[in-house]
Amino acid sequence: MFIRLKRLLALAFLSVFIVSNLIFAADDWQIIKVSGHDYLSVDNISKFYGLTAKIMPAGEKMQLETVRSPLEFVQSSREVMINGARCWLCFPVIEHEGKFLVTRTDLAKTIEPLLRPQRVSNAGKVQTVVIDPGHGGHDKGALSRYGSEKDFALDVARTLRTLLQAKGLRVIMTREGDYFVPLEVRAQIANAARNSIFVSIHFNATDRDPNATGFEIFSFTPRGAPSTSENSVAPSSLSMQAGTEVDAQSVALSACIYHSMIGHIPEFDRGIKRARFAVLRLTRVPAVLVEGGFLTERGESQLIAKKDWRAKLAQAIGAGVENYVALGVKKQPPMLVADYRRQNKSQPVEFAAPEADLSLVNLIGEAALISPSQPAAETSSPAPQAALPVSPLDSAVIVP
Repeated sequence: MFIRLKRLLALAFLSVFIVSNLIFAADDWQIIKVSGHDYLSVDNISKFYGLTAKIMPAGEKMQLETVRSPLEFVQSSREVMINGARCWLCFPVIEHEGKFLVTRTDLAKTIEPLLRPQRVSNAGKVQTVVIDPGHGGHDKGALSRYGSEKDFALDVARTLRTLLQAKGLRVIMTREGDYFVPLEVRAQIANAARNSIFVSIHFNATDRDPNATGFEIFSFTPRGAPSTSENSVAPSSLSMQAGTEVDAQSVALSACIYHSMIGHIPEFDRGIKRARFAVLRLTRVPAVLVEGGFLTERGESQLIAKKDWRAKLAQAIGAGVENYVALGVKKQPPMLVADYRRQNKSQPVEFAAPEADLSLVNLIGEAALISPSQPAAETSSPAPQAALPVSPLDSAVIVP
């Protein structure tokens, strides 16, 4: 009886301690309402994480070599550098009454999982990696004078499979050879595998800029937010796209893979982005789509055509997957681009995001996870983009 009473008292004390800390954390935040939407100042965010933040003038281009702060925002832009990698917010940074503001949605959906992926609930819980070589069969994908996207993607996928299997991971390929697999089937394969993640491998192309180069990676766009490719957002449009229950895990997976890619291979950093591509929209597991360079740029297409370069790309993706898996074991921050470049004996940017000791749970609220709605017809292009949400917060509770 005495032991039971001691346990009850201990639990009561712990509850009071947790509540008091949450109240303190809530008081730390200063929510600013602008046009009915919730924002937080860059200074407030910087203070919470204990990180230096910088605001660059509108229109200025950020380069990794000049990054000196863990958080670097661009005024009136969605572009931001987080821990040395380019990322894209859902909504632009705005200036209001002398303060630079970021939406509450972006704090929860972008900044938090990118800064602290090791704190994302169930991150790294992986038994199976589903590798999806893009296109196939009659669908050749992008073309260059040296070959087709479908063949290059399959080669990278096969190499990646071997690397991951050597690490003890179970691997499933959505296609083993040169044949077409419908987009919904690719997603079904991932959804049917227990504790799986989905990595879709592609190469880029554009008919607007023949000089476009570089890597980028996509995860699914949050409900009520525009995709990265949408340049303008109509406030009058309040249509809501489907959400996903694994948004934070997908962003964490994006970060782990992307830091490894640009840390291992000196390609232009196009960033961690959002899209509503069918294979991302239809998967119910953490999912990313990798773009491994442009087949429409002469120099980059020559690199992609080299088997040893594609093997290096597969190794970089594999190292990123390993880092994501380690989140579920070590509960420590993953390696950053600076760490990989240090390993490669280059001149890295020396910083890393420290662990914050406060919780975001009071700020984020008790918003429930949004289950995906019935998907629209499957296509290889993004679904129509959503505009500003009725409330900027459609976010899961972030686990302290």
